[in-house]
Amino acid sequence: MIIGMDEGSSSARISRYETGVHEPPFDTAAHLALALHVPVAYFYCDDERLADFLIHYAALGEGQKNQLLSLASELRSAAE
Repeated sequence: MIIGMDEGSSSARISRYETGVHEPPFDTAAHLALALHVPVAYFYCDDERLADFLIHYAALGEGQKNQLLSLASELRSAAE
């Protein structure tokens, strides 16, 4: 039970999540994210680039995250 699901029903449940028949409860998404080493927000991205960005962002240290946020803020200001 890696993510807290019964092994007997987990395959069918995951398949339903993948096909969009059902959405997993947030707690299940959090367990999946932990098992897959991705941020939970990754599962809710509708933009492939944003999903990729989140994976890279999650791997950064706190100082690097702050630098990246500052850079993003500067880029946004320059675009306005």
